[in-house]
Amino acid sequence: MLTVAEVFGPTLQGEGPSVGRRCAFVRLGGCNLDCSWCDTPYSWDWQRFRPDEELRRVDAAAVTETVEAMGVDMLVITGGEPLLQARALLPLLTAAAERRWRVEVETNGTVSPTPQLVPLVTAWNVSPKLANSGVAEAERIRPAALAALRATGRAVFKFVVTGAGDLDEVASLAAAHRLAPVYVMPEGTTAEVVLARMRELAAPALAHGFHLTPRLHILLWGDVRGR
Repeated sequence: MLTVAEVFGPTLQGEGPSVGRRCAFVRLGGCNLDCSWCDTPYSWDWQRFRPDEELRRVDAAAVTETVEAMGVDMLVITGGEPLLQARALLPLLTAAAERRWRVEVETNGTVSPTPQLVPLVTAWNVSPKLANSGVAEAERIRPAALAALRATGRAVFKFVVTGAGDLDEVASLAAAHRLAPVYVMPEGTTAEVVLARMRELAAPALAHGFHLTPRLHILLWGDVRGR
């Protein structure tokens, strides 16, 4: 049984290398970090939200059936932190592999993937958190987990940045942990903020050798759940 916050689609992948691709999202509940700017606190912040209202227990077969009805060929597993439910994810990802779906897992990079999951995931979208998250470095940067995700050969590393001043920290972490390729993404929950920060980041990101990703869903629909 999976602890699920929401299943939605068809929609568009809003971030990273597959931006704009048609897909379904499965958002799992629970997280081991508490980033100050998190835009999905309803999946883990029980000071502000009630888990009995936000989460439900669903078996993998029911989730698979819901996604299959959407007619997509790509499934994005996100959270919260989905790798906290690695064992429960195995039946869903096995079903996805049988259907030849592309599977992307969005993770904060603090939990190592299990050997059983690794071959079932097409791409690991790893988002290590920076100091701007308000989380202590010892909690948000776990070298062993980053190394395990890098070793899959299918990981990209996507950093949420609040401005160009964050890019030196990104470069330092990427060098220390041999993370590549690197994407930087503007933090923001309005189109105006996302666009302004992308414009600010474009030139320095290029100078650092980083890729720049938008938050397409914010540009299209704003900060709306289920999009």
